[in-house]
Amino acid sequence: MLPESFFCLIESKRPTDCRFGVLSLCCIWAWRLADDRRGAFDNASLIDPLAFRTYRPNSPARMKPNRYDPIAAALKEDIGDGDVTTDFFVPETLHATGRIIARENAVVAGTGVASEVFRQVDPSTDIQILCRDGDSVAAGDSIIEVRGLARSILKAERVALNFLQRLCGVATLTRQFVDAVGNHSAKILDTRKTTPGLRALEKAAVVAGGGVNHRFGLYDMVLVKDNHLAALGELSSFVDRIRRLRQERPDIRIEVEADHLEQVRAFVEVDGIDVILLDNMTPAQIREAVALKRNNIKFEASGGITLKNVKRVAATGVDYISIGALTNSARAIDLALEMTHAAG
Repeated sequence: MLPESFFCLIESKRPTDCRFGVLSLCCIWAWRLADDRRGAFDNASLIDPLAFRTYRPNSPARMKPNRYDPIAAALKEDIGDGDVTTDFFVPETLHATGRIIARENAVVAGTGVASEVFRQVDPSTDIQILCRDGDSVAAGDSIIEVRGLARSILKAERVALNFLQRLCGVATLTRQFVDAVGNHSAKILDTRKTTPGLRALEKAAVVAGGGVNHRFGLYDMVLVKDNHLAALGELSSFVDRIRRLRQERPDIRIEVEADHLEQVRAFVEVDGIDVILLDNMTPAQIREAVALKRNNIKFEASGGITLKNVKRVAATGVDYISIGALTNSARAIDLALEMTHAAG
């Protein structure tokens, strides 16, 4: 049972019609990633309908279909009532070929999204994906080739590059963290610190980089954080609610955040908890926490993880390492679209 002093340890912190919905696009894209890239761990099933690689062993609750299409929104934002420059200077019937070129080393992600941008502008555009999501490219490598009306290619160019640069950046940073872990077994997880409206795309980019998706939203997993515990306020209520939740939702994964080792000692005694999140602990504290493991409880380290210290954290024996920077701090990759041929 939890000690009565447990809640005193909680500290608050400041922490096709081409216009099909993005949900369908992401389903196709993510299923391809799941088939082609590294498998999920713990025999985790793929999240439905988005088919992302997750660290939950059970299928999550369904969310109502998302009708928001970020591609359509981005095109409306950029093109508005029309591309004045292109419509005035580029002949209506001129055809062209263009290639999206990497200007630096990167890991590819977002090719399906970029392709859909060109399709939504002009369904007649021919698109060839030359590098698959998850592939590594060097400066000068071609990622996508497009053929069609020059006007259509030019109108789609910036939006396609914006998505592709952003998602390649997420995949590239994720791959750097995965590689930095080395031979240790810890898995690199993302978080909900994503760009509003782009979570599905960014989480698929994490998978392309070799990472694993944490919960997709508030609906598919339980994560009891310090503010939840502070709001609950009573020891008996916490233990009782865990028990009731496990009875009512036996398939849902339950994770609880611990800020101190005393909390870890308390949590390992509570039946029904699957994962203990070790928040902002030092490698020495994480190692001590992992030594307290009972039954099948897993441990996740989070907070203050960088490329410089991630290997030391992984060496503690922790199961997962979650990193918000994968999606909220990734640098866009330098890409360009070059028109390589035009014929009247």
